[in-house]
Amino acid sequence: MRRANIFSSIFILFFFLLAEGHAARRPAIMANERVLSRLDQILVKAGDYHPFPTWAERDGWQVVADSVRRMHIQAAEPLIGYRWPELPATLFLEFKREGNRSRYEKNHFDRRTRLAQLLLAECLEGRRRFLDDICNGIWAICEESFWGVPAHMSAQKAGVGLPDVSEPIVDLFAAETASLMAWTHYLLGAELDSVSPLLRPRMEKEIQRRLLEPCRSRDFGWMGFPDRTPNNWNPWINSNWLACVLLMEKNQEQRVQDIAKILRSLDRFLEGYGDDGGCDEGPSYWGRAGASLFDNLELLHGASRGAIDYYSVPLIQEIGRYIYRVQIAGLYFVNFADAPGVLTPPAELIYRYGERIQDPLMKNMALSLPRSKGVGRIASLGRELPALFTPMPAKDQSAQAPLVRDHFFKDLQVMVARSQAGSAQGLYVAAKGGHNAESHNHNDVGNFILYQNGQPMIVDAGVGVYTAKTFSPQRYELWTMQSAYHNLPTIDGVMQQNGRAFQASAVKYYANESRVLFQLEIQAAYPTEANLTHWLRSIELVRNREVIVREQYTLSKPAKEIVLSLLTPCRILPGGNGRLKLASTRFGDQPPAELTLVYDGKVFQVKTEELVLDDPNLQASWGDKLTRIQLVAENPRLRADWTVRFRE
Repeated sequence: MRRANIFSSIFILFFFLLAEGHAARRPAIMANERVLSRLDQILVKAGDYHPFPTWAERDGWQVVADSVRRMHIQAAEPLIGYRWPELPATLFLEFKREGNRSRYEKNHFDRRTRLAQLLLAECLEGRRRFLDDICNGIWAICEESFWGVPAHMSAQKAGVGLPDVSEPIVDLFAAETASLMAWTHYLLGAELDSVSPLLRPRMEKEIQRRLLEPCRSRDFGWMGFPDRTPNNWNPWINSNWLACVLLMEKNQEQRVQDIAKILRSLDRFLEGYGDDGGCDEGPSYWGRAGASLFDNLELLHGASRGAIDYYSVPLIQEIGRYIYRVQIAGLYFVNFADAPGVLTPPAELIYRYGERIQDPLMKNMALSLPRSKGVGRIASLGRELPALFTPMPAKDQSAQAPLVRDHFFKDLQVMVARSQAGSAQGLYVAAKGGHNAESHNHNDVGNFILYQNGQPMIVDAGVGVYTAKTFSPQRYELWTMQSAYHNLPTIDGVMQQNGRAFQASAVKYYANESRVLFQLEIQAAYPTEANLTHWLRSIELVRNREVIVREQYTLSKPAKEIVLSLLTPCRILPGGNGRLKLASTRFGDQPPAELTLVYDGKVFQVKTEELVLDDPNLQASWGDKLTRIQLVAENPRLRADWTVRFRE
């Protein structure tokens, strides 16, 4: 205790990094006057936009490696004569009736995946044997009443239910579908006319009706106008809208107007970021937040022959770097918010982003990741095509993930630290402040996670399969969203509450060669029923030795009990009075790990709750169960100073 107090005193005397929320509204980055005033001159004309070879340009497709060519063709051959899955009204209505979204989405995404697989195989082979099935897929998708998914129908005036075809709305997957159609139209061109001259006009009409016209005439919430703070929907949809404008819109004046609006919308997305580039949606959503921003940047760069180039902007660079700064080890990532503990990020995209911002650490991370096999669900043709024509270098066994030693996202209020840079060995800790109205929020102000030798020891469960309840007023009935099932205190059963007012304050961070300290006041994250006047949490990493969690609190009224929860996938073994042994159960490429949990046995009783995991998303990260360790202090003092240690 005394050593911790001494360190706190040194900390106060020497150095604080204070974090009090995102930066103030900044000047336009994307829609700056220099770009807007010259858009008409610097954008290539519709007929001149030629990002990739078309089907007819056979020599252009010969650059693709034979192994990749064979892989795509073999994946598509079983789809000759494919029976396109049905999307009946009753399947669409399952979301409204039961809250289930997965059964409809399976058929919806299967249609699009199969079309993309057939299209790539036809372009790579060039023998027309996939054309009829491609046209069947195009026709089936054009016949759909709505190109999005049932869970996103709340934007229409009729609300959730069947789509109102008189009010086209643009969600994530209406935009993805329009982009798929636009790329198909571009790549196959006149070859579609050999099946029917009515195919291309139908595609053009549907893209206009379902995406281009609604985006021009209406300000959807994801656009961020006038004063909304958008999430990943913004760059994700904008990237598909931008692709459709570039590929399909023939009127240059309209192209310029559409792209100017896209640029203004992307600025609204960037205004939601602090200068640290931190993604409050977590690393899995970075793939459709920061990475989708990159999709926009690449389209703009190509459509202007390099004249529109934002890669030297510090914020653009920091948004890219976020992804390697939150890598723990291998495929384990810091998973605050709706993020899984295990993640396979898009290696090819990360490499290209790193190359554009000239960051060797980002490129090394990409080279150390598993490569996409390219035959499963094709997430986006706009991503698959660059991967085909500008592939990453051959896998280099010497490439090492950066595994940064320390980083503090000052605006996001997230810290990460490990025992030694570039190594998964030893201790790793991440913790967060922030507030309880973040995008994909969990009530988790002050939460921390802890790894040893790249193995999960104290974890954030993440999020299960999305249902209607996940994004409803009942969201916080789900245990994965509640502070009692994060590594946080609960006072007489009172948990943290959701809302912007429930936040951290006095956030402080310090790091040197031997120690890292993260400190924050979390009292305001709890409602008044908790009777808290003060709860200062300090999380300290002593490199290569231990992690210390210190709790200093004051109650305004006596409590019957305070519970400190700790969530673990480990085996829990008795370790003597005031001690528990945590032994890792999932090794992967790393050696087994063991930590000793040290607590005050005079203050706390230990209880455990086994959480059987039957959700496939949770199982993918943690296996069949997690255990909630509860350190229970009965009739605690009105004021106390507790310390819990995790020792190697």
